[in-house]
Amino acid sequence: MSTLARRGVCLVLSAPSGAGKTSLTRALLAAEPNLALSVSVTTRAARSGEQEGEHYFFRTQAQFAAMIQAGEMLEWAQVFGQSYGTPRAPVEAALAAGRDVAFDIDWQGHRQLRATLPADVVGLFILPPSLPVLESRLRGRGTDNKEEVARRMQAARNEIAHASEFDHVLVNADFDTALAECRAVLHAARCATRRLSGLPGFIAGLGV
Repeated sequence: MSTLARRGVCLVLSAPSGAGKTSLTRALLAAEPNLALSVSVTTRAARSGEQEGEHYFFRTQAQFAAMIQAGEMLEWAQVFGQSYGTPRAPVEAALAAGRDVAFDIDWQGHRQLRATLPADVVGLFILPPSLPVLESRLRGRGTDNKEEVARRMQAARNEIAHASEFDHVLVNADFDTALAECRAVLHAARCATRRLSGLPGFIAGLGV
């Protein structure tokens, strides 16, 4: 069957902690062989078992700052005193080759990425069924400290307040349904007319 040449998709998945984003992202990557997870640059030290270029690109703070200055970052942020960001070159190479890239980043990273690659980003925000369910999930992770739970719940409210900035929103009440919806968003994005670089030639080949 003939396929149309196309530009890749940047699929951004964002959610408050406990909404199931990490599990959905892993399942999506397993189900979609043409989708790869973006590898971030970080200034923190590598942990046991982490490999350069597979888990992160490990750089010093000076190197990180130089990459920003040179325009080599698509988005970046500071988290607990360490810097994290998305390198431009591997993402743009993947998009040009028709490969899709998944991003596990927050609403601020999504906003930056959309500003730098406006035609390539498809944003998907994942909501919990309710705040009590979200709190129960957080406690189920072993987070019993009341102050820590309260802090995470407030952070969740702050994240959820930005859901309307995304192209698509789903509620993760049932994992299999939510995964199917994630895949539907990705498949629809792949078929967007503006992404089909091979469409003119394909139509010409039909004699139209």
